[in-house]
Order: sequence, then C-alpha cells, then structure tokens
Amino acid sequence: MKKIIVGVFALFTTLACTQNVAPPDPVGPLPSAEQLAWQKLEYYAFIHFNMNTFTDMEWGLGDEPASSFNPTALDTRQWARVVKEAGMKGIILTAKHHDGFCLWPSAYTEHSVKNSPWKNGTGDVVAELADACREFGLKLGIYLSPWDRNHAAYGQPEYVEYYRNQVKELLTNYGDIFEFWVDGANGGDGYYGGANETRNVDRNTYYGWDSTFALVKALQPEAIIFSDGGPGTRWVGNENGFAGKTNWSTFRKEQFAPGVGPYQESPYGHEDGKYWVPAECDVSIRPGWYYHKAEDDKVKSLSQLLDIYYRSVGRNANLLLNLPVDRRGLVHENDVAALMNLRKTLDETFRTNLAKKAVATAGSERGTEFSAEKVIDGDFDTYWSTPNDSVASTLNLSFSEPVTFNRLLIQEYIPLGQRVKSFEVWIKSNNEWVQVASETTIGYKRILRLDDITTTAIQLRITDARNVPTISEVGVYYATTEPARPL
Repeated sequence: MKKIIVGVFALFTTLACTQNVAPPDPVGPLPSAEQLAWQKLEYYAFIHFNMNTFTDMEWGLGDEPASSFNPTALDTRQWARVVKEAGMKGIILTAKHHDGFCLWPSAYTEHSVKNSPWKNGTGDVVAELADACREFGLKLGIYLSPWDRNHAAYGQPEYVEYYRNQVKELLTNYGDIFEFWVDGANGGDGYYGGANETRNVDRNTYYGWDSTFALVKALQPEAIIFSDGGPGTRWVGNENGFAGKTNWSTFRKEQFAPGVGPYQESPYGHEDGKYWVPAECDVSIRPGWYYHKAEDDKVKSLSQLLDIYYRSVGRNANLLLNLPVDRRGLVHENDVAALMNLRKTLDETFRTNLAKKAVATAGSERGTEFSAEKVIDGDFDTYWSTPNDSVASTLNLSFSEPVTFNRLLIQEYIPLGQRVKSFEVWIKSNNEWVQVASETTIGYKRILRLDDITTTAIQLRITDARNVPTISEVGVYYATTEPARPL
C-alpha cells in the first residue's frame, strides 16, 4: 500500500512539474507591443494621390501651380470601402510628396489644397480620409516626404523646423495614426521657391532624425515609423514587393538612414542584428506609383499579385500595396477588379485548415503547456516548444485519412524572438518519409507554395535554431483556384 501511495505522489509531482514548466528564455531583440500589433495587420494599402496625379508625373519639380489639383469626384469613402472589401487593414496616404504640395490646408505653406479649385479651397483630403477610415474600421497612416522641391528653405535649418511643424499638424489633428512613412528620396534638383537649382543634404545628419522620430512617438506613441532602417519597420530594399526567402526581423539599423544604407541586405535582415526592425514590402498594383491613363491596361495580373503576397506576407513581412487613385479621385475600376479577384482567391485558399483534422505530436515537448497540440488550436499566443537541450526537433501532423495539400503555413511565437534558422518539411509516402521542402527562416509567418501532395502525415523538422523552437501555428491548405506560379 505504501508503495502505491508513493507512486501516486510521484506521478502527481511529475505532472505538476510538467504543467508548470517555465517558458523558453527570450532570444535576441524582441518586438514591442506596437510592432507585434503592426505585424498582425499583414496587408494594407498605399494611396499615391497628389499633384502628380494631375500632371501625369511620378516626381513633380515643385513648380506646379496649386490650380492643377482639381479632382472631379473625389470620394475617400470609395477608397475605404474598396480597401475594406479587399481584405486590407489600413491606408497610408501621400499627404505630401517630393513636390511639396500638401493635401491638407497646412498653416505653414500656401502650396496646398487651400489654394486649389477643389471645393473652392475649403477641402482637406487627410480629414476626409480619416473620417472614412473610422467609418470602415481601417487604420490611417501618413506619408510625409522629407524632400520638398517647392520650399525655398530646403537645405537650410529652417526647413527642418518647417518639416517638424507639419509632422505636428498631421499627427495632432487627424486622430490615431498607425504608421508614419519616411521616404528615402531627399535632395536633388527642384524649384525651391524659384531658385531652380540642385540642393543636396547630408542624409544622415540634416533632418536630425533622432529628434524628428522622437517627436513622432511623442505625438503618436503607438505609431510605427517606417524608413530605410526603421526604427519601427524597414524598407525591404526593392519596390517589387518581395522579401528574401531568408528574412530576419532582426536588423543592423545603425547602418541605415532615410536614403542611406546597404539596400542589398534589406530583403534578408541580419541574424546578428541588435534591433527588431521587421520588413515592409511596398509595391504598386500598376507600373507607376501615381495614376497614368496609359497604364489602365497594365494592372498586375492575379498571378503577379499572388506571387507578391506569398513573397511578402508569406516571407515574414507586411505587404503595402499601392493604389494610384485617378484624376476623378477614385480607385480605378480595373484596380478594384484585380483587388477583389485577389481577395476571392486568398479567401478560397485559406478557408479550410486541413490541420484541424490532424493529431499533432512531437519528438519532444517542454510540457503540457507547450505541447504539439498548441500548433493547431488557432491561438497565436500558445505554442509548441521543447526542453532546453532540444533545438533540433520534430513536429508531426497525422491524419486518419489521406489529405491533399499544396500550401503550408508556419508561425513562430515572435514575442520570445525569432529563432528558426533552418527547417525541412517531410511527408509520408508509401510508409516512408520523403522530403518536400528545405527552407531557412520562419518568423511571424511563413507560407510555402508546394506542388499537390497527398499524404497521411506531415513532419516539420527544425534542423537549426538560435534556441529551442516556439511554433505557434501550423496551417495546411489546398489551393484549387490559384493560377500557376510565375517561372
């Protein structure tokens, strides 16, 4: 009897220890709460609409008269409705591009909508869009070009004060801002109040970025700041919408400033980076960023848009897809059709998670709180992990009947850092394990596009990591309506 009591006590002690095991230690730089919330947005819209829309240019010189800005049917509610129906979570507006024209009635310049014929100078595009975003449950972001080819003082200290005054206007008067977007283009030829000359600045020091970014955070504490090196999110280094197959959210941001940096490294991040600066992929739905009638038949195809999605959101980055609003002030019908086709296809692909039918097991588990079952519970905040000495590890999904799939989604629990350096995917075929993929990083979300596979078991093998894995979710999907991948 005594032996039985001792045995039961030992069993309960073991279970208690297992159920209360400590989580893995954090690894490397970690995302802030704001960065984590931003990462979960995944997909949102850029809207390039400004003076260039009416001059048929991409970069205005700054000498364009305010009278050129005159949309005939501007409707920011249409923008917001289209964006919402497309499955996007927010809109970032080019409030001022390099030509210096302001879409709001700035108190610091006459070069703005207040001197345009639109609404007899009483309009405010930023205010109308802020209202529309609130109505449709979207987040609002602001693009404010550091370069100003109109302003007479550009290149002098007083222009920096002007720029910060406009930061204050935009981040004070329009409600919550989720992202503040800083372009890397600054300095060159321009109108500059009539000087018509070339002015270059030291991009590292001229703007006093530390102070400017501190101002942004003081006015909008939850805003993510985008620039070539962050600090909130970084440029991916190209305008194709593609992140690297290896993509670390950790980054050596000290090597970058707006308009400065080794951009060839930006798609991949830095495993040894000391800062958490995840990538954002910006790309236009057309060849140009601004509307050009000649590009009405050049809207990206469904195949191209899907490729962009999988190479951005599917590679641990957020997707910022640009919509060039036309001269009417509307998202063009061709662009709308492409967006809705993309939404329909993605909805169909990711509607049914076949992993929900699976039994999840692992080669090792840290404890019941970190069991393999956590990867199929639909909760990002639970995760599978292993004992401290089990970096190389396996996760299995077993099915009672064969399933056919061609998309595999994997997420790491990034609040504890990005960990996985390499992994493989194996499937059961004729009672043998067959390798079907070998990849590097995962991060917040990794989606693999595979050929059609029919199997009764899938195995994820973590082959190398910075510490024990923390896998939050695994999704298994079958895309039936997607076109073939581009070669």
